Amino acid sequence: MLSRYLKIYRAFTLVIFQYTFIALLPTLFCFFYPNEIFNTYPFLITAAISLVIYLSGLIFKVEDLGTINYKDGAVLTIFSWLVVSLLSAIPHILLGNLNFSQAFFESVSGLSGTGLTMYTDVTKLSKLLLFWRSLTQYVGGAGFAVLMLGMLLGPKAAGFYKSEGRSDNLVPNIRRSAQIIVEIYLAYTIAGTIAMKIAGMNWFEALNHTMTALGTGGFSTRNGSIGEFNNLAVEIVTIFLMFIGATGFGIHYAFWKRNFKAVLKNGEPWLLTISVFVSSLILSYYSVGKYFNSFAEGFRYIIFQTTSAISGTGFQTLPLNDTKWLSFSPFMFILILFMLAGGEMDSTSSGIKQFRFWVIINTIHDTIRNFLLPRNTVKKKILYKGEQQIILGDDNVREALLIFMLYISTFALGSFILMLHGYGIEKSMFEFASAMDGVGLSCGVTSPDMSLSAMWTLILGMFAGRFEFLIVMYAFARVFDDTSTKIRESLHFKRMRVRS
Repeated sequence: MLSRYLKIYRAFTLVIFQYTFIALLPTLFCFFYPNEIFNTYPFLITAAISLVIYLSGLIFKVEDLGTINYKDGAVLTIFSWLVVSLLSAIPHILLGNLNFSQAFFESVSGLSGTGLTMYTDVTKLSKLLLFWRSLTQYVGGAGFAVLMLGMLLGPKAAGFYKSEGRSDNLVPNIRRSAQIIVEIYLAYTIAGTIAMKIAGMNWFEALNHTMTALGTGGFSTRNGSIGEFNNLAVEIVTIFLMFIGATGFGIHYAFWKRNFKAVLKNGEPWLLTISVFVSSLILSYYSVGKYFNSFAEGFRYIIFQTTSAISGTGFQTLPLNDTKWLSFSPFMFILILFMLAGGEMDSTSSGIKQFRFWVIINTIHDTIRNFLLPRNTVKKKILYKGEQQIILGDDNVREALLIFMLYISTFALGSFILMLHGYGIEKSMFEFASAMDGVGLSCGVTSPDMSLSAMWTLILGMFAGRFEFLIVMYAFARVFDDTSTKIRESLHFKRMRVRS
């Protein structure tokens, strides 16, 4: 048992070694903003601590890491994210002047791709810290730690790869799959940054907003988010980037291979697009004369917010904490539903995921169809996931329903806890859905002055939602089982010594 945990720790130090270089990336902006040189020390400290952690792993002689299975991968995933979240909080404490709980909240919000923030005025922050916020969402959304470890260890990282929510083996080789995902992600980042610049942003803001749009995180360099630009071109580019971020990497890979047949047969993009457009059309028609002066104006703002909600990005063009929008009940209800639903499987988005809804819809369809077909007629249902063809079966349905029930029950519990803190039912439901599903839209609950218990409720919601609950359960169950076994063995050994 000890040797297994030594291997897990050794693999963890490899993740932290990569994080060392990530922590240094903000310092590169000193070349463009020389006056920021005095703000580099938090990132140097973070990198130094990361390097020490990596070097500590060299003390333990581990001949071969072997293959990381799913349960060990769950422990490695949770432990890595906890430590990385603590390390990522250091710049927020030293440079952002946040206390520990606030800094940890900001760190988890970034890495989980949520976007809720403890900062009341981001325009006063250092350029390096602004980029750090965007970077945490960018790497957290893509799961860069598991991608880098996948490229380094290849098939040996299979358990870690899957435990972090990755099932998109684009090619049979895990190392090559990880490389392809990184290449796709970086290509979209370059194209998105250029598009944002053409749309009207400066280069720094274009890069930051592209990173947080693709990472479906939503951190912004402006207090008023995307809405502060009041630029239709920027909003259109952002919508495209949010859709790209919410689309599974398997579908992106099929698209770039020009396997358009497979792309069109994937149900998730259709379900996502139709949900956004139909709901936006209905809400826009309903809102004319009540909340907007024209259908075009309503459609512009509503389709942006519905896309932001379902993709889990959290960019805002409307002040949703305003009483006017809180009273727009159908709109707020749709946003809550979309936040819970989330984007596509194997994307940077969180939430229940469109694929699971696609499984449920097809199960209902097949149940009705089989009822009408002659007895003993066997029909296999094939679902596309990227280029993979999956036979719809009981396992798919059980997994979809289990995740669905875990999300709904946790959503109810978290909302209830916020209500106990004095927040209204609508605000409690909206804010916890936003946190748990990694969205970042806020109706005014999240603030640096909120009670610590409410703050940590949202932190736990962000953390559990990012790993879809099961991974957290597997990790704690694994550690608990190993600890119990060790205690029983120790007690048995003591009893044997007493008898002898």
